[in-house]
Amino acid sequence: METRVAVIGIIVEDMSSVSQLNSMLSEFGQYIIGRMGLPYQKRGIHIISIAVDAPQDVISSLGGRLGRLPGVSAKTAYANV
Repeated sequence: METRVAVIGIIVEDMSSVSQLNSMLSEFGQYIIGRMGLPYQKRGIHIISIAVDAPQDVISSLGGRLGRLPGVSAKTAYANV
C-alpha cells in the first residue's frame, strides 16, 4: 500500500486530554517517524509535532481523532513525495 509523509501539528489547551492523546499516538506508533513536544508555559499550552509515514486514510483518521479530543487542535501538512 502506498504511503505518504506528513506532519501533524497539535496544540493542547486542555491538559485533561493528554492521557487520551498519548494513548492515541501509541496506537498509531508504527507510523510515527518522530515526535517533538514543547511546553509553552507563558500561554499554558503544549505544542506537539508528529512526523508520520502512513497510508492517506491512516493519516486522515489520526488527524481527525486528535482534533475531536476536548481542548486539542490538529492540522496536517503533506509532503509532495
